[in-house]
Amino acid sequence: MQHNNDTIIALATSSGVGAIAIIRLSGEKSIEIVNQFFQSKFRGKNLSKVKSHTIHLGNIIDNNRIFDEVLVSVFKNPYSYTGENVVEISCHGSVYIQQEILQLFLKNGVRHADPGEFTLRAFINGKMDLSQAEAVADVIASDSKASHQIAMQQMRGGFSIEIASLREQLLNFASLIELELDFAEEDVEFADKKQFQELVKKITLVLKRLIDSFAVGNVLKNGIPVAIVGEPNVGKSTLLNAILNEEKAIVSHIAGTTRDAIEDEIILNGVTYRFIDTAGIRETKDEIESIGIQKTFEKIKQAQLVIYLFDINLLDNSEINIKRLANEIKKIQSQFPNKRLLVIANKIDSIEKDKIYNLIKELSNNQITDIIPLSAKNKIGIDQLIQNLTELANIGVLSNNQTIVSNSRHFEALNNALNAITEVQIGIDNNITSDLFAIDIRRALYHLGEITGEITTEDLLGNIFANFCIGK
Repeated sequence: MQHNNDTIIALATSSGVGAIAIIRLSGEKSIEIVNQFFQSKFRGKNLSKVKSHTIHLGNIIDNNRIFDEVLVSVFKNPYSYTGENVVEISCHGSVYIQQEILQLFLKNGVRHADPGEFTLRAFINGKMDLSQAEAVADVIASDSKASHQIAMQQMRGGFSIEIASLREQLLNFASLIELELDFAEEDVEFADKKQFQELVKKITLVLKRLIDSFAVGNVLKNGIPVAIVGEPNVGKSTLLNAILNEEKAIVSHIAGTTRDAIEDEIILNGVTYRFIDTAGIRETKDEIESIGIQKTFEKIKQAQLVIYLFDINLLDNSEINIKRLANEIKKIQSQFPNKRLLVIANKIDSIEKDKIYNLIKELSNNQITDIIPLSAKNKIGIDQLIQNLTELANIGVLSNNQTIVSNSRHFEALNNALNAITEVQIGIDNNITSDLFAIDIRRALYHLGEITGEITTEDLLGNIFANFCIGK
């Protein structure tokens, strides 16, 4: 990536035809260059002399050829997105006009921006730290209320402030310990060991909380995978269609119709869910169906939530059937103890209410509780299911402004920092001399600095900003 201060240009809006397109330039000479080809509707206006954050009507013109009537927005350094002089040209959304204006400037000393280069310059010029810069890409990519809220929280600097505070406190003590090493022969203590131990415990707790939040943040950002499982012909495909409100899966009375996993996404209450309709679980000699059942268990492993669906009509008040079903559910629970499980009684529309109550009570006696009764075919109880899914998604953390980690790079850096702090704690517990655990303190500081960009490498910046869209 090029990190010099030449003038760069890119289309800031989506490519293709639209009502308006915005072409963005950034660099020390950007205002001066645009001024060469801008003719204001008010004669004699010089863009280099106008106030920052002003908009000007005129034409982009070259050799008496008018390219388009445009609005030019001027942002002077350091009060711009990149911290440099920035100009945004709002033109008509014709692809031809967009390309003609771009080519005009590219022929006159302006370079086409690399992916993410505008945000990279904002980072280099101190307008935001690295975690905030990464959040810009997450905001653009967000497709649900939850993923947007997490990205906005990070972009506003909530996560950065917490990390910076930890690093500053640790850095203060690290400086005192380094000072002690300089005066080792005089046996002088500058750092209060009790306060330092309390700080290490505090940092450990905060790092563990942030690391634990990744389990929630990652699925809210990328969508929560939900596997719909159960025996054949209990209505799994019908339930998927009811939730999606479309005929996504083939529905048939023939058992074993679904032989491969069918997936689709939907946003419910601001959260993206990725539902997976799986093959029915049963003993079978059909080779293809067996492969489908094997895939079902693979999908359960990948899922965050599991919906176990059963046909309430098949219980028939039979103690044997009820126990068999209870054992099947317990088997899933024991095989996947870390999965959140919702148990659903389907096809309640074809059975009396009193009978439904009694059958659910019998299952409760067999340690299967919190069963949701519904009819996927007639969409009865779907709202209750969605409410339960929202509760299990654990999105309450979003409403109390708690910091949530959703970036895998940050997750890795936090784990590395925690490992280093754990080594410091071991050193303290074993009365190891300061010079030995000072190394681990430096490691912890390094990994915390990686998150906010106080510690960076050329490769790291290249990897991060290469994933941005051009124009941002």
